[in-house]
Amino acid sequence: MNNTQFDQKLLSVNSVPLQALGPKILQVNLGYRCNMACKHCHVAGSPARTEIMEPKTVEQVLRVFLENPFETLDLTGGAPELNPAFRGLVSRARKAGRHVVARTNLTIFFEEGMADLPEFYRDHNVDLIASLPYYLEDGVDRVRGSGTFKKSIEALKRLNRLGYGAELSGRCLSLVYNPQGMFLAPAQATLETVYKRELKERFDISFNRLYTFSNMPIGRFREFLVRTSNFDKYREMLSRAFNPLTLDNIMCRHLVNVRWDGKIHDCDFNQVLDIATTSPSSGHITEFDYAALARRTIAVDDHCFGCTAGQGSS
Repeated sequence: MNNTQFDQKLLSVNSVPLQALGPKILQVNLGYRCNMACKHCHVAGSPARTEIMEPKTVEQVLRVFLENPFETLDLTGGAPELNPAFRGLVSRARKAGRHVVARTNLTIFFEEGMADLPEFYRDHNVDLIASLPYYLEDGVDRVRGSGTFKKSIEALKRLNRLGYGAELSGRCLSLVYNPQGMFLAPAQATLETVYKRELKERFDISFNRLYTFSNMPIGRFREFLVRTSNFDKYREMLSRAFNPLTLDNIMCRHLVNVRWDGKIHDCDFNQVLDIATTSPSSGHITEFDYAALARRTIAVDDHCFGCTAGQGSS
């Protein structure tokens, strides 16, 4: 373990390092290629990225998921839908009766060959976590590009017509909020109430829950911080806002993350920084060892303050 500022803060409130808690989620990054290039993207996804999970690695991921006590397959990117193996992976996991979550940017529905994605999701009963960093047009377009908000609203209306976001439909639609700059995410429950009211009144849109995430000082947001000479200031703000109550439900303790090339990490943020797990026997999907990963010590560094600041990112 590195003797980082986060290590010191953690051990000041915990007698032991951060430990995994029998992970039930296999989170898989299918590649960094995306139809968008959002300013806060921690993987710096864009149409120019070429990193993508190969079919043989997808097969290994499916085998590991089905042969181990995971409950949820969590698919992310980039835009995970741009991986040609995406639909087959979803279909086979669902055919096996397993829970699947897809993280979608919503605008992908308007790309060539993707118009039927909402119906595909409905037919396979996939839960969706969709990016909508704010409920007003200017706030979204400033971060994600001009015209993004209108596309996102149209996509959400389509999903609502298919039953997503309705309490009794069984099709869960969650939204994700990100601050529009160097700010901490507000209380999740409070902001969820505001989002539900504003989207219903303005657009007659419903959704099930809201997740709030502070922007991580890595990827494209880190480039912005460095460019504006605010990197140290932002990291210090996150450090000062450390909340030990976030440690029980911090994401890394409940999942195993697989990078597009099959390497195993503790979370999507560690994979971007190429921080390996502390389990030497399970560094790649081809040598997966659930027992070792289930009791591993989580590898941390100072970017981890992003998930433990304020209300945390859970």
